[in-house]
Amino acid sequence: MRFMTTPDNASGTPATPDESATETAADAAPAPTGIAAQDWAQAATDPQYRAAVVDLLGALAYGELAAFERLAEDAKLAPTLVDKSELAKMASAEFHHFEQIRDRLTEIGADATQAMEPFVAALDGFHKQTAPSDWLEGLVKAYVGDSIASDFYREVAARLDSDTRKLVLAVLDDTGHASFAIEKVRAAIDAEPRVGGRLALWARRLMGEALSQSQRVVADRDALSTMLVGGVADGFDLAEVGRMFSRITEAHTKRMAALGLAA
Repeated sequence: MRFMTTPDNASGTPATPDESATETAADAAPAPTGIAAQDWAQAATDPQYRAAVVDLLGALAYGELAAFERLAEDAKLAPTLVDKSELAKMASAEFHHFEQIRDRLTEIGADATQAMEPFVAALDGFHKQTAPSDWLEGLVKAYVGDSIASDFYREVAARLDSDTRKLVLAVLDDTGHASFAIEKVRAAIDAEPRVGGRLALWARRLMGEALSQSQRVVADRDALSTMLVGGVADGFDLAEVGRMFSRITEAHTKRMAALGLAA
């Protein structure tokens, strides 16, 4: 989820960073070229591209499954029944996203379990290292941590075939994390300003861990890394990789501001 500016939307209700960024990106996006202008049937004739997409969908599928498990677990920390039900609804949405990716992997002739397996250790390691200690840390992780990963996948999606791109963008849709987390975290800081310092440090740690984890996932998979650096499809050159991570960092800063935290 890309976060840029937060102007008011047409209805008069302040737009979330997600909404504003999506609109800005849509307005500025150039017409697709190369692989991005093809559908899956055309693009998948390249076996290396097909392998890269299977890797990407495998990573996304396990990420959604892990998010479902984590949100269900975090619901136990929720202070009210209303909060528990909200997290349960978000968890359900994450599981639906997982099912969409799993079904797509099956549709293109890949085994979903095998596609996910290479990413289990890295993603489980990330979640183990960033286990929240309380309700508020869980909310910040759901909003900040997951959104960093979504920013990365959205960057990659711009270079995918039209069918795969549509699926990836659909499963990255906000499940309600943004507005829910912003409301709860800001209320907590208003009630106890000292909480803000602790949560800001936590969010900085999430940023570092999430970027490191993304880099490890890519580096460990030859087909995926080759696609990203330009060997398959319309990949990034090294300069664009730097710009991509700068955009992700900028989005993180704006996300922190939306929460009322110092980046």
